[in-house]
Amino acid sequence: MRTFELLLLAGLVLLCGVATGGCRQSEPDWISIEGSDTMVNLVEVWAEDFMADNPGTNITIKGGGSGAGIASLINGTTNLAASSRDVKDEEIAAGRQLGVDIVSTPVARDGIAIMVNGANPLTALSIDDLGAIYRGEITDWSEVGGSPGSIVLLGRDSSSGTYEFFQGNVVGKGNLYSTSMLQLQSNQAIVDELRGNPSAIGFVGMGFESPDLTVLEMDGVAATFDSVKDGTYPLSRLLFLDSNGQPQGVAKEFLDWVRSDVGQQLVQEEGFVAL
Repeated sequence: MRTFELLLLAGLVLLCGVATGGCRQSEPDWISIEGSDTMVNLVEVWAEDFMADNPGTNITIKGGGSGAGIASLINGTTNLAASSRDVKDEEIAAGRQLGVDIVSTPVARDGIAIMVNGANPLTALSIDDLGAIYRGEITDWSEVGGSPGSIVLLGRDSSSGTYEFFQGNVVGKGNLYSTSMLQLQSNQAIVDELRGNPSAIGFVGMGFESPDLTVLEMDGVAATFDSVKDGTYPLSRLLFLDSNGQPQGVAKEFLDWVRSDVGQQLVQEEGFVAL
């Protein structure tokens, strides 16, 4: 009986080799990307085009904010984190405790667009006044040259990289947002709220600018491709894909493609700024 079983097994192995070239079938190349809501539409476009050019590659995408993406990278539940801010020292330390060496690869540039409803006559603000507005020190539009009326503050939730960047560069390090600020879950939620609220002000990534809303100049500089690229727009930043160590395998191929002329053209088409 034992001899028969061995002969049967050998026959099956031989059959697999002849019919399929081997019974083991290779798994498709897989990339998981999680993080920045600002980047999620851009990452989806990148993924669709890359998968079309590389059949058998599977890319899954999840938003949730830069902080959530970096946390997932540290915990090993994603292999790329999309981040619209620098990785924090405490995140680097937490990763090292678990053997994760976070490497940030710049993939695009962005400017934080400050927007108001189209019915608002205001066209420009200073960074100082914007900070005072979001700290709750300026509460009426008439204080900054607008029509009288209370200012409604719209912002992102605390897991957002845009929330962190704006706090550090506008509200001020060590300062808190006004408790009246509505914390919304996405850039699109801010855009939608601005459309229906003439008293509101909000901040989003440039890729979410809308022609029916007014994008305010900051310190006399408009948020344009050129001003973001040369750094003259005061709320310019880099966007990153973070990995555990230097990217390897299909993740490296994807990052190289994202930074190529093809990937960077998609950056421009999605309203962001190419490297």
